Amino acid sequence: MARKGGISNKYYKETAGLKVTGGQLVTAGTILTRQGHRWKPGTNIIGRTSLVAACDGQVYFTHKKDHYRKASTYINVRPKTEA
Repeated sequence: MARKGGISNKYYKETAGLKVTGGQLVTAGTILTRQGHRWKPGTNIIGRTSLVAACDGQVYFTHKKDHYRKASTYINVRPKTEA
């Protein structure tokens, strides 16, 4: 079995995927997805395949159709307002 990042291939799929839900509060630097091409970075997001929150706030999702009319899911973070 090949090794990927110190984890056996048998369990590698368990580490990938979406790590947060819509409406969840996150802090800057929180990992939102791992190894996923299913989600695209929106506002206040850093990264391409592993998406990370750039600021503190609330997670929300949007759907847009791209050039080929294929629907894509964008992950965004609504910044926390200072009161």
